[in-house]
Amino acid sequence: MKAVIEFIKGIEETTIPIINITRSPDGTTGTATFIFENASLFYAGINSQREITGMFLIDNEGTLSTRDINAKFIQGKPKTLQAIYIMKNAEAWDRFMRFMERYSEQNNLTFIKAKISS
Repeated sequence: MKAVIEFIKGIEETTIPIINITRSPDGTTGTATFIFENASLFYAGINSQREITGMFLIDNEGTLSTRDINAKFIQGKPKTLQAIYIMKNAEAWDRFMRFMERYSEQNNLTFIKAKISS
């Protein structure tokens, strides 16, 4: 099964996001911020039957989801979509990273580790 991101059930988001991931120093929690510029869902014909109910990360292990989504509009038109996924424990972190490995492989994404300033 392909690893996909959906905002509308059954419709794959084809825009590849910028993803910023942070992890607590003790490794027990983390946050992933997804930023979609000109998300394809803006052009998917959203209506009452096709409404955005969350961000769904779907792969062969199941579905991860968040309802923490914000859209930025410029001159009345949708421009950027931001979704935040929170990992509340080490198991959730590991599961999220397995999804990201699959999603990254399929979309030729690269992980760049942040430089720690002293």
